[in-house]
Amino acid sequence: MAEGIVVAGDVPTEERQAAMAVVKDLEEAFNAHDAVALSACFAEEASWTNAAGMRLDGREAIAGFGGPAFRGPLREAYARYEVVKLLAVAPGVVGVNVRQVPTDGAGRTVEGPRGVTTCVIARDQGVWRIVVGQNNAVAALPDG
Repeated sequence: MAEGIVVAGDVPTEERQAAMAVVKDLEEAFNAHDAVALSACFAEEASWTNAAGMRLDGREAIAGFGGPAFRGPLREAYARYEVVKLLAVAPGVVGVNVRQVPTDGAGRTVEGPRGVTTCVIARDQGVWRIVVGQNNAVAALPDG
């Protein structure tokens, strides 16, 4: 996840590492199909728009959507999350662009829906979490 990342502005090393760790935790929770672990990556009052265009407000709503989705249409879905850009927004706040590449359960790239996510990651009660974001399905991944 660290190769070829564009960094815009002054994103201190600690904040870079924290933002990358949140994305890694999100990827691991998605691939484990664990809605509770996935929702833990979000602030309590986060606003998230999923790839279907549905806005989910709050960690509870994110977990509530994720459980049935992981048992249903996403039960065979896996992805690799590649951070492509970090943007300094304010001290303790980082904008993050992520590419999502479909994989099989072993992490090998496969054909399937791609995604791009834009999110804002910030300290929430001392823990780095996603506070707002949007996930978009795309036909092909952009180069940058």
